[in-house]
Amino acid sequence: MLVQNRPSPKQESPKLPTHHSNRFSPSKSLDFSTWVSDNLYKIFAIALLIATVAALFFLRNVGDSAALLCFQSQSKALETIHFPHVDWTNIQTLTDTTTPFANFRSDKWIVVSVVNYPSDSLRKIAKIKGWQVLAIGSSKTPDDWFLKGTIFLSVEQQVKLGFRVVDYLPYDSYVRKSVGYLFAIQHGAKKIYDVDDRGDVIDDDIGKHFDVELVGESARQEVILQYSHENVNRSVVNPYIHFGQRSVWPRGMPLENVGEIGHEEYYTEVFGGKQFIQQGISNGLPDVDSVFYFTRKPAFEGFDIRFDDRAPKVALPQGVMVPVNSFNTIYHSSAFWGLMLPVSVSSMASDVLRGYWGQRLLWEIGGYVAVYPPTVHRYDRIEAYPFSEEKDLHVNVGRLIKFLISWRSNKHRLFEKILELSFAMAEEGFWTEKDVKFTAAWLQDLIAVGYQQPRLMSLELDRPRANIGHGDRKDFVPQKLPSVHLGVEEIGTVNYEIGNLIRWRKNFGNVVLIMFCTGPVQRTALEWRLLYGRIFKAVVILSEQKNLELVVEEGKLDHVYKQLPNILNRFTSAEGFLFLQDDTILNYWNLVQADKNKLWITNKVSESWSSVQLPGNSDWFTKQAEMVKKIVTSMPVHFQISYKESIKSDTSLTLCSSEVFYIPRRSVADYIDLVNLVGNLDVHQKVAIPMIFSAMDSPDNFDSVFDTMVYKQKQPSNSSTFYSPEVPAVHPWKVSSEEDFIKLIRIMAAGDPLLMELV
Repeated sequence: MLVQNRPSPKQESPKLPTHHSNRFSPSKSLDFSTWVSDNLYKIFAIALLIATVAALFFLRNVGDSAALLCFQSQSKALETIHFPHVDWTNIQTLTDTTTPFANFRSDKWIVVSVVNYPSDSLRKIAKIKGWQVLAIGSSKTPDDWFLKGTIFLSVEQQVKLGFRVVDYLPYDSYVRKSVGYLFAIQHGAKKIYDVDDRGDVIDDDIGKHFDVELVGESARQEVILQYSHENVNRSVVNPYIHFGQRSVWPRGMPLENVGEIGHEEYYTEVFGGKQFIQQGISNGLPDVDSVFYFTRKPAFEGFDIRFDDRAPKVALPQGVMVPVNSFNTIYHSSAFWGLMLPVSVSSMASDVLRGYWGQRLLWEIGGYVAVYPPTVHRYDRIEAYPFSEEKDLHVNVGRLIKFLISWRSNKHRLFEKILELSFAMAEEGFWTEKDVKFTAAWLQDLIAVGYQQPRLMSLELDRPRANIGHGDRKDFVPQKLPSVHLGVEEIGTVNYEIGNLIRWRKNFGNVVLIMFCTGPVQRTALEWRLLYGRIFKAVVILSEQKNLELVVEEGKLDHVYKQLPNILNRFTSAEGFLFLQDDTILNYWNLVQADKNKLWITNKVSESWSSVQLPGNSDWFTKQAEMVKKIVTSMPVHFQISYKESIKSDTSLTLCSSEVFYIPRRSVADYIDLVNLVGNLDVHQKVAIPMIFSAMDSPDNFDSVFDTMVYKQKQPSNSSTFYSPEVPAVHPWKVSSEEDFIKLIRIMAAGDPLLMELV
């Protein structure tokens, strides 16, 4: 206990000689050193005061995580980061000599981190044929962990493998999966499926949506929808919108971008075969961040969010990124180097940072990321998401994406570029020097287990972006599935669909649809008008039997082309005319990008547009060919030149089934003139239409919109119908009753959900 001392009695101080200053005496020198000497105590007091205020200000703001992280990153920037030296030519081969699986090989591996005893989901995954499950333990995993058919590597076994990366791995984290990836590659992996142990693979079939094979007979040689690169300011997309959930965003999506909920105006296409990283969507509990989890979650219920499993997979062009996780992703061998999980960031940020880092490097070898429909169902165990574990994401991910897109390297080998990028990311504070060393160890381990680094390809980021023409624009309108829309009551569904309807109506509102019905019009005429009348300026229906009550005009299918001029003259202000037979279904939402100033026809659909050799064929073909020759010789010179350049053979007759074609306003006069040249000649519709179109313009100038239509294709074995909402038209399709029409409406609702309001 401290007691204040009492004051002692005053003592009389000795008298000192007094000195009276002379006000007129010479003044002291006012140089700086003298001033500092005389005022030193004042300077010290002021400096102390400033330091105290600065400290109080900092402590007051230390609760602000962003300010703290900024301070930390600035402090890290002052540290010297050393670039690792790697002798790429002197790396010894590393073989498995410590496990019972030394001679085991498999080309397809499933790698999963386990903490608890095998879950029901993992037991199901272990039974998937053709895939080897590898479970990676941590310090939290029971010592007696076992699952039949699964290879399990405990922490002790991982250490004995001799991988360099083991020295950098935390004992209690899923990032120990890096050991598992190396083990799988060492034992013959060509594909690695990265998952967690609480998701059920839908239908127990990994290949149902994923492209497990990229080359060979079993590979799907097809083009893939791709996000447009036209908007140079867009660097990241939310793929959940494409699959029907615009109010949900994935973990790793910059929070400043989650409000961008509009679907794509149009897509482009890219050839398949280089989607080396394939990100799957998860039903139930998708990969969402803690912000979404805490602000959208019902109080006592787990999430059960569903995505559109019929939506097509979609690829990312160079310059545009997407969050990638370790829960439901396939890596092909060309991207195995991208499996490295960073160790100096939080566990909830590790796989996302890996995904962005890997995407940027993937461009260097000409590869890309593609996102696939739901492939697993993950169950929400109603566990809190640790927001603190995501701080690296919410603060840095937007800046990281911009940095990665702007990053360039002059290195001539992929692994050198990888190490250079990891070093640059450490310098920018996205991770620490520990991950730079970890990257060097990872790359050396890859070489040690026999991995061959892919060749570099030219990067297109710095080249001027090619213009996207009308023919290159592919339309897909995502479904709008139920969800919670950014914390606001979901009332926008109808408005969203009506917005699409308005867009289609705006595009085709001045186009006349001319429809020929071979079926019973009394059962279908009103239905066809109900379906297509919402979109087009008018729907004119022709049939073999006239019906005044239903406003159905009489026509003969074999010569209906001769009746079209009357209709064309009737609608003088129409922008164009689309002819359609009732055995063909028109997916109008996929026609929006077609050029309405060009001719459209099925000239690239081989079974619709074909040539018949005249020698040896029936008299009918011969007579038709003679009439065509007679008409061509009477054509004006410009029609003749166009026809003969298009139809180069005099020994064949060109036929077109003519179920669907389009005539723009600029070609109406030419069409009428050519029909008048036919006159009374009995030229069949299938012969007249290709002749007229070839004379009006070169097929090279036709719009390609109908090139991808489904035409007499074999019905898929795994589907009850060959209908697809992704194509412009489908043939054949029979509608002869109201029941058929209702079935059609329900299936077309995949492209136009508002159609369900009709039934």
